[in-house]
Amino acid sequence: MSKIIVIASGKGGVGKTTTAINLGAALHYFGKDVLIVDGNLSTPNVGIHLNSPDVPINLNHVLQEKADVCEAVYEHESGLKIIPSSLSIKELKKTNPKKLKNLLEDLKKLSEYIIIDSAAGLGLESTSAMEMADELIIVTNPEMPAITDALKTIKFAEQMKKSVKGIIMTRVRKDKIEMHPETVKDMLETQILGMIPENLDVKRALNKKETIIYAYPKSKVSRAYKEIAARILEIEYNSKKDRLSLWERIFKRKD
Repeated sequence: MSKIIVIASGKGGVGKTTTAINLGAALHYFGKDVLIVDGNLSTPNVGIHLNSPDVPINLNHVLQEKADVCEAVYEHESGLKIIPSSLSIKELKKTNPKKLKNLLEDLKKLSEYIIIDSAAGLGLESTSAMEMADELIIVTNPEMPAITDALKTIKFAEQMKKSVKGIIMTRVRKDKIEMHPETVKDMLETQILGMIPENLDVKRALNKKETIIYAYPKSKVSRAYKEIAARILEIEYNSKKDRLSLWERIFKRKD
């Protein structure tokens, strides 16, 4: 049975799109058929991240009933399937995000796991995406403004009677300044699915137009996303066995 997971955040710039594509890639790593949909119609970035910024048919065309949803699906070299949204302001003005829910059944026919990268905040675009969710995952940073906005998003989801699977904390440095995981867990009253370390591999993968899972499979970030995917799938994954060897770490420093 297919499942729609919506990746949401109360605050912009916390790593929501990075999480959407790399969680999807991690699920694909474990053999799952995954489709990533760019539900952020105002500021879409999935296509930019995965080298499909301008495609002949996109999600906007589908929502405008100019194309079927299957026509807007593209395959990245990593094996991920994606549905990008248009970068055009003209197309944005002609697109009604409320029509996203009309795609629910068609999307579930296309893949085992459908990951929807929603818009940040609690506006019409984000709430329209949230309406489609079987489960929500909230992305946040370990700092008070982001945590406060995450809490508001969780409460809003509860009012919508949507299941919040948990929290993914990104850009984690483990220093004395950022909020402690236990404090975050207590504030949000929601489980932490995983913590993604602050790491240059995120920017390196973006520069390559690839997922971190595909470009740097043994990096700390990649292994962190794999741990989360394994937890979602309820399978075992030994992150320590998947890390870089001493020689690989030495050669990586030279790159």
